[in-house]
Amino acid sequence: MKQGSRSDADLPRVVVSVGMSVDARVTLSRDRLLLEEETARVWRSLSPSSAQALGDAREAELARLYQPRAVLEGSGTFVTDDAGPLTGLSVVVDQPADRLYTDFLPEEVLERPDHDKWFTVVDGRGRVNWDMKGGSGGWDLLVLVARATPAEYLAFLRKERISYLVVGEERVDLATALRRMRERLGVTCVVSKAGGGLNGALLRAGLVDEIHLLVMPAAIGGRGTPTLFDGPELTHDEAPTRLRLISVRTETDGMVWLRYEVLHDPAPAPAA
Repeated sequence: MKQGSRSDADLPRVVVSVGMSVDARVTLSRDRLLLEEETARVWRSLSPSSAQALGDAREAELARLYQPRAVLEGSGTFVTDDAGPLTGLSVVVDQPADRLYTDFLPEEVLERPDHDKWFTVVDGRGRVNWDMKGGSGGWDLLVLVARATPAEYLAFLRKERISYLVVGEERVDLATALRRMRERLGVTCVVSKAGGGLNGALLRAGLVDEIHLLVMPAAIGGRGTPTLFDGPELTHDEAPTRLRLISVRTETDGMVWLRYEVLHDPAPAPAA
């Protein structure tokens, strides 16, 4: 799907909602995960005192506007780039492929009285060894996989009663995943809090509708440091994504909250 072609009414609204430095870095370096205690400590130290209140205001605004029922993350939030598919999971693959490669949505999750939202992770390579499934605060884990995802990993998810959707062949097809989330789970808005790889893929596929940015008064730099939108370079027949500024909120300590609408009408073609 080319940028500017977002017209599928069956897709949920996608809002990218991320914190970043003024140079659009979303972590300190490519090999440092924000889930790591020391990295998280340094990252938090870059945010002035208003950051927490501003983040809470952003969450409240998204809830008021769209009532999002899914948060989206990539596997890169949990494992580094060099992490391959999990091995040694101690599971027996004793189910036929046509069963393993069918959506898995356990009834005990869907029918749990306090089930409300999905913590959704794209993990087509089967790289994350989950020790959390959800069940608290109304949140439940949902993994997006593909037909190329190792069968052992799908057997592991089924053993752990972790929900998954099979969406794509060699890799997760994001448009198909979003459409399936709406059709099967009733999700009308997805908030992406992912890193640059997944956000960049969403942007290139023309799937982003809105962008909310909390900008910290800090610069990180680094040629390979992940940014808000990473991924493939624009081809010669692709135009940059155009935005319309909706609102700006600034704090005296330097924090800024920017809200943009993504313009999906066709942009002028690049000059030959």
